[in-house]
Amino acid sequence: MTHLYPLIDNHVNPYRDNVQGKANEPITVAGLLDRSKQTLGSTYEGSKPDWTLEEIYMRLEKNAPRIAIIGGSSDHPAHIMDYQTSARAAIRIWQNGGVPFYFSTPVMCDGTAQSNQGMSYSLQSRNAVAQMVVNQLEAHSYHGAFVIQGCDKQPLGVVSALAHVDRVRRDRGEAPFFATFAPAHVLEGGSIPDDVMEELEVLAKKAEGEGAADVALDLRDTMAYILQCSSNTAFQGVFERAYERGILTKEQHKYFEMRLAVATCDGQGGVCAFNGTGNSSRHLVAGMGLVHPAVELLTDPPTQRQINSVLDSFAGMINKEEYGVANIVGANIKNAIRIHSASGGSTNLMMHMVAGMLYAGYKFSLWDLDKIHHEHPIPDLFDYSLTEGRDIYSLAMQCCSGTSRGMETLFYELLEHGVPMDQDAPTVAAKTWRERLVITRSLQAANVKENKVILDTPRRSFSGVDVLKGNFFESAVVKISGMPTPQLDLFDDKLAFVLYYENEDDANKSLLDSALLSSIRDQRLFAHELLIASLKYNSNENWQEHYNKPYNDLFNYMAEEGILKISVVIAGQGPVAFGMPEMFTPMQHINANRVMKKVATIISDGRYSGVTYGAAIGHMTPEAYEGGGIGLLQTGDVVHLQLRERRIDFVQVDKLLAGEIVHSFDEDLQQKRSSLAAERKQRMKGRQKMVAASNRMYGHTDAANGVVPIAVVEDAVLDYETDILLTGQNVSIK
Repeated sequence: MTHLYPLIDNHVNPYRDNVQGKANEPITVAGLLDRSKQTLGSTYEGSKPDWTLEEIYMRLEKNAPRIAIIGGSSDHPAHIMDYQTSARAAIRIWQNGGVPFYFSTPVMCDGTAQSNQGMSYSLQSRNAVAQMVVNQLEAHSYHGAFVIQGCDKQPLGVVSALAHVDRVRRDRGEAPFFATFAPAHVLEGGSIPDDVMEELEVLAKKAEGEGAADVALDLRDTMAYILQCSSNTAFQGVFERAYERGILTKEQHKYFEMRLAVATCDGQGGVCAFNGTGNSSRHLVAGMGLVHPAVELLTDPPTQRQINSVLDSFAGMINKEEYGVANIVGANIKNAIRIHSASGGSTNLMMHMVAGMLYAGYKFSLWDLDKIHHEHPIPDLFDYSLTEGRDIYSLAMQCCSGTSRGMETLFYELLEHGVPMDQDAPTVAAKTWRERLVITRSLQAANVKENKVILDTPRRSFSGVDVLKGNFFESAVVKISGMPTPQLDLFDDKLAFVLYYENEDDANKSLLDSALLSSIRDQRLFAHELLIASLKYNSNENWQEHYNKPYNDLFNYMAEEGILKISVVIAGQGPVAFGMPEMFTPMQHINANRVMKKVATIISDGRYSGVTYGAAIGHMTPEAYEGGGIGLLQTGDVVHLQLRERRIDFVQVDKLLAGEIVHSFDEDLQQKRSSLAAERKQRMKGRQKMVAASNRMYGHTDAANGVVPIAVVEDAVLDYETDILLTGQNVSIK
């Protein structure tokens, strides 16, 4: 029988010379195929099973491609349907002449881990997944992989692992490691049941009647969103404020929480429809050339026909170095960064892109990423909205209906707007981007007539996540593209008062307090003279009329008008200190407060996925635990937010009182606060023990360098611009 897949053309075949392996593995293959046929039942497409132990043995002996199907854990919604997808994949791999195997990785759900200790393990789980996958691939000598791509940190953990294995194999003179990714389908966002919507409106009217118009406004704002697990956190913040003010009982709070929770997710799971880390990873991995277009954006688990298209393309990739995972990642990194930018990708991925390149063996850092980002203007071509029906499920429906081609459409539109894309980079469809775009059907964004997510006319000329510098830190990131221009104008080039928290727990308690601003005012945490100075700088046209008001009146006026700016600094959250959890919950607490969201930005050495109404400034290096300047700030300090200039600077207070804006974070100030920093570090050490010692992130690089094990960086010596192969080439190119 002639098979589609060629044999592995390499002298290395551990199974040929390892009798134990050929004794152990045939039963796992036969078991997988038997279970797969049983799972598929009447939908099984194939002839009578021929996977005898003898046939499996002979394929191992001959070095037939050994392909691992890598799934996830079914305690994550994205992987509920893995058993069906893996069954279809196993059957097709066998039919094509390969030897299918299956293993899965733990997949931590960031939504489940929000606001509990699990968030301190989230980033570490990426490296743990990479390490586990490398272990399994190397121990069992697999040649390639079909990856069921999930959510959160799993996708880039697996990308990193496969690229790393490919690099190690090439260094040893073995066959290139090939792989393809099949992202889990998109989960349709929930909707608030009609009766609950009516009850929430009654609650809003009650709030208005009791003088809490702000609660009513914020509640109605939250009701406008497509129901997602993330929106439940926003509701939580509003409900807490309503409870504090006697508008809502604890029993009613719990009732609403239950009704919203059970209405959120579809029973067949999938990746949530908001454009968070899960879907940003989908866009990014597709931009890296690692996703076959047949399965990129689906609303249901892939069919056998779709999986066949994906796995059949291996026939043109096996034994070809240009289709090794590390080479595909390196050749496509500029494409990936530009697609991440134009699609409004998650801030989290700034670290994961760097990590993936380092695992693939290339010298790379946040500054290389930033250089690529700013080599050419990248327009904002993603009109995503959770309030206007343009979530990622809508985009998936457009792809399934044949009016859009997802990231191929975005790639095409970037080219149309003059963005230099690497069209000759190889992809897992066994074709270059140029070859894929030759087929023009449904390629243009203009094909979608209603509710288009990918645009042919940019919303703005810029997009993406920017890297910031400052006089009290080396690097940080901010998703400016997530802020509409009027919002950006409210926070750019403004003086902001520091409101300092040593950790997220303290911040969350404080930000949930509906009387927080009143408390800041009553305690006079921000000096009166500095308040006047910030009024003059932030809103000079109103200074003459209001500068001589009493403190309380001035504070209230500036807060209500959004002239007051507060930088909520949450330190002690970096990789070494606390595993670098995501600061989603404090962001949502700010978003759920009508006044606070007009005045507050968040600055942290923790992570971010998206933005607050103001700006989410995170991934700050050095982190507080490692002596970073963020750990020296105090409540009442003043910083200068210059978002368009990509800077945040500490302002010298005495000069500000004299009418000058002087950026200075001098050694005298740092020395005066050194004992304070030491005290804080001791408290961080105590809090650090809340994270299991086995999972603390010692011996890793910082956020600007991907937060990867030091050994990975030491082995990353290749040049991503020269040490790559394009299709059909046998030498590196510039």
